[in-house]
Amino acid sequence: MTTQPPALLIAGHGTRDEAGAEAFRDFVKELGRRHPELPVAGGFIELSPPPLGEAVTELVERGVQRFAAVPLMLVSAGHAKGDIPAALAREKERHPGVTYTYGRPLGPHPALLRVLERRLDEALAGTAREDVTVLLVGRGSTDPDANAEVCKAARLLWEGRGYAGVETAFVSLAAPDVPSGLDRCARLGARRVVVLPYFLFTGILPERVRRQTEEWAAAHPETEVRSADVIGPEPELLDLVMERYAEAVAGDLRMNCDSCVYRIALPGFEDKVGLPQQPHFHPDDDGHGGHGHGPGHHHHGGHTHSHAH
Repeated sequence: MTTQPPALLIAGHGTRDEAGAEAFRDFVKELGRRHPELPVAGGFIELSPPPLGEAVTELVERGVQRFAAVPLMLVSAGHAKGDIPAALAREKERHPGVTYTYGRPLGPHPALLRVLERRLDEALAGTAREDVTVLLVGRGSTDPDANAEVCKAARLLWEGRGYAGVETAFVSLAAPDVPSGLDRCARLGARRVVVLPYFLFTGILPERVRRQTEEWAAAHPETEVRSADVIGPEPELLDLVMERYAEAVAGDLRMNCDSCVYRIALPGFEDKVGLPQQPHFHPDDDGHGGHGHGPGHHHHGGHTHSHAH
């Protein structure tokens, strides 16, 4: 008898933007269509239905006992390092006998860099790359390691592709913000700038990036500014999720711990070292059997979940 491969659980952040949430749900369905041999389900940590717990329950009801969870996130910030592992630990309590492994976030990966390059080509519409400075805009985080990952993606995007330069900015929680990033490009002498959102799907934050870009451009007519599209549900993204799934199943995780704020005392973040991780409360999560969110749920938290599972 052949052993059933572990199911695939996709963990999303959640968004108040219905189109963005629908894009995630469609992406999960497409993964399921492409891989009929695997049970596939997906849920959100916060803001959007379905909650992650509901997705786990759906898998359990389909007879799943083992699954691999892949965070559908570009960088490893607090959600990937803490919220998802804590939520998964809670699901293990709710469903005794279930085991899981936990994959790593998606970027920066050469496949995603190829999609970003394609988005830039679409926005450039034939303009020579050597005349263009790119402003890569990440979500932004209170986690320095996560922000550094966006800078790494920017550098890798610059290497070998012939752009005049690739600068970084963030739409929330970190500096420079979008207008400051555009100011920096202009001060560096950029005459043409393409603002490239480092986001998987449409949503409130990518729309904010586009709006702030348009406002800055209107106030600086001397600089030509264009907006590129988000990554979107490209074949490369579908393949990359399966690559992360395979890594998680094989136990080959290579998680970055060297500059993790929960392990290393980084300047200004010393209080986070060793901090227990707690799952987000999702408003749509009814507890599936009476489990509440009392303090007893949180003793199993802790950043080690990100590395051990």
